[in-house]
Amino acid sequence: MDLELVTIGTELLLGFTVDTNSAFLGQALAAAGARITRRTSVPDDAEAVGTALREALARSRFVITTGGLGPTRDDLTKHAVAGLFGLPLDFHQDIWDDLAARWSRMGRKIGERNRGQAEVPRGALVLSNRWGTAPGLWISGEPGEVILLPGVPTEMRGLVTHEVVPRLAARGGTRVIRSLTVRTTGIPESTLADRVSDIEEALAPLTLAYLPGLEGVDLRLTAWDSDPRAADVALQAAADRLAKRLGDHAYGGEDADLAAVLLDVCKARELTISVAESCTGGLVGARITAVPGSSAVFAGGMICYDDALKRELGVPGRILEEQGAVSEGTVRAMALAARARYGTSLAAAVSGIAGPDGGSEAKPVGMVWFAFADRQGVDSERYIFPGSRGDIRARAAQHVLLGLLRRAREPSALSPQPSVADG
Repeated sequence: MDLELVTIGTELLLGFTVDTNSAFLGQALAAAGARITRRTSVPDDAEAVGTALREALARSRFVITTGGLGPTRDDLTKHAVAGLFGLPLDFHQDIWDDLAARWSRMGRKIGERNRGQAEVPRGALVLSNRWGTAPGLWISGEPGEVILLPGVPTEMRGLVTHEVVPRLAARGGTRVIRSLTVRTTGIPESTLADRVSDIEEALAPLTLAYLPGLEGVDLRLTAWDSDPRAADVALQAAADRLAKRLGDHAYGGEDADLAAVLLDVCKARELTISVAESCTGGLVGARITAVPGSSAVFAGGMICYDDALKRELGVPGRILEEQGAVSEGTVRAMALAARARYGTSLAAAVSGIAGPDGGSEAKPVGMVWFAFADRQGVDSERYIFPGSRGDIRARAAQHVLLGLLRRAREPSALSPQPSVADG
């Protein structure tokens, strides 16, 4: 089943409100075998709303709208749809009574302006909104079908989940659109594409999309118009094949968080970790401690942004004077000192030039040094990341987590934890 989506709201076009509704609808409807073929956004303008709906119905005859169902002057959707279908608006006393009772429970008296929310195009199916005040509506007629949903995300999601999807699923039969994601990091999109190019053709009829972001590239596999069980089997087989080819660059699926994956591995192997951060300013520690139960693994660390704190941690002044704060020698000393100070199995250190100023020909903006220490010693890496200051710091924090994960999986990580003398 194909349909179109019309999102209504001047604030969406101005950028003051981020349209999360469309993303949710795309995923939820696909699970019911429905596919959004086009999405249109229009302002709170009667003519614009009417034009968008007429054009969408002419193409697909099935449209879902979000927004414009409230009690204020700019809530025009219901009137525009009623006009297209040639339907009068009837006042529903039961809806009004429910609204008045809801307001009363909140200790407030409902205003006359809200009466418009109890008006329904004649013959429309009312979708009960238990999460807000504006009911959803399902209108069928000569022009086609339109489902009207409120724009408030919690209300829209509740109606879609409990009122819309079950009806669409019952109508659409057993065919579905399903997706599965393989999350990757530490590998550029072009290199990733080269690595899996020979697999991609063999994945058909599944499709593969590359979705790059700051933390890496998500590989989105999709099965179209498929039997649910067959789709699940094919998607999992394809995901396993991609993950095997990509090795430790693939760290999970769907909403997997690299920090959570790292902590799971460390818990299973009874490892502890610590960090010494300069340019990331605590981002690594924040990523780790955002995961519940991280205290079983993460001992802590130091944000040693100033050179004086690097010395306090244990970096020799000679290294700072000769090589500078952003250097291989400095991060190696930071990692060794952090592991010794906090008595952990593994330690990571990071120092770089996040910009926008401070770079040079020898040390350009985006250059970041990393070091990772374990019982066997310390190793280091250097990368130059693109983007803004925020981008560089986010990419650096992600690389620290990846480096720790790689070393947590190594046999040597099970060696005894250090004493202070080991540093």
